[in-house]
Amino acid sequence: MTKRYLGNIITQNPTAPAGPYQDSAAPGVWSLAEAFAYSKAGLWPTAGNASQFALFGGGNLGSTPKNTIEKINIATTGNGTDFGDLTATTDLPASFGSSTRGVWSGGIISSAQSNVIQYVTISTEGNASDFGDLTQARAGCGGASNSTRGLTWMGGTFPSPLYDTIDYVTIASTGNATDFGNSNYTLYWTNAVANSTRSVFTGGHSGGGNVSGMEYVTIATTGNAGTFGNLTVARSNIGTAASSTRGVMGGGSDGSGGALQNVIDYITIASTGNATDFGDLTEARGPAGAAGLTRAVFGAGGTSGSTTGSNIVDYVTIATTGNAADFGDLPTSRRGVAACSNAHGGLAA
Repeated sequence: MTKRYLGNIITQNPTAPAGPYQDSAAPGVWSLAEAFAYSKAGLWPTAGNASQFALFGGGNLGSTPKNTIEKINIATTGNGTDFGDLTATTDLPASFGSSTRGVWSGGIISSAQSNVIQYVTISTEGNASDFGDLTQARAGCGGASNSTRGLTWMGGTFPSPLYDTIDYVTIASTGNATDFGNSNYTLYWTNAVANSTRSVFTGGHSGGGNVSGMEYVTIATTGNAGTFGNLTVARSNIGTAASSTRGVMGGGSDGSGGALQNVIDYITIASTGNATDFGDLTEARGPAGAAGLTRAVFGAGGTSGSTTGSNIVDYVTIATTGNAADFGDLPTSRRGVAACSNAHGGLAA
């Protein structure tokens, strides 16, 4: 057995690091050859390389809105932990993130549509702070971002009306949102994905039923949305996540009386066209979605016959296809949650 010496003290075998992240401990004494082997494999902790966190914020527990934010490490598996609280109990917000910040916009606060935008620093657990206001108070919006801009798509209702407005903010700053343009739809319970160039909204509810339509915008510009294609199933309350090339859309409620779905679709964001079947979630529900460098995670969401929702988190590898696998559980079961991450495809160079 190889012995390691430090100040003439023989140590036990070192513990392998969990990954190439600055907070991945690698205790013990390592030989240079061993450290080099882990570094070459992309597994040695590197300063400035933050862990891939997804944050799940807001929603409702039965009829009770929540302000809870909970965290998972996307690159591992296991149960979530408490992160902090939103500025107020917020049901059905939108969410997006940069490499440093997580942002939630709109939603239902004090039984009314809200224009509140709030944010956290993802690397530091704690409560959210005020960011600014949307151009219109609305709920059930979709959120997506690249490394600089965050978009809030459409939304409305509770009690009315519906909006076609798209807003944007510069994530690194604070301040009120600016009008970006309009969608051809007026929807709520919608969501969106993005790479560094484009944001694509996916599905939603029009008041008269769910839609399968998708539209896109170029994030760095402003203007109205263009047609992208259709989902495999018309539905709302979809969990969305994206790599730099693919968007994946999991679960939701379909157009036949709101039956919950376990279907996962995917699109190639840089092109246009209809979605393709990817696989199935572990449970039919309307989850929140977020992405890491290679994985999409889907957490929480309303389930059939439940007024409290789910705390299940499952995941897929975005570059492949196939059914989702169990990741772990969030501390709280909720519906109407919105999620963001610090490592999604919109942040790729």
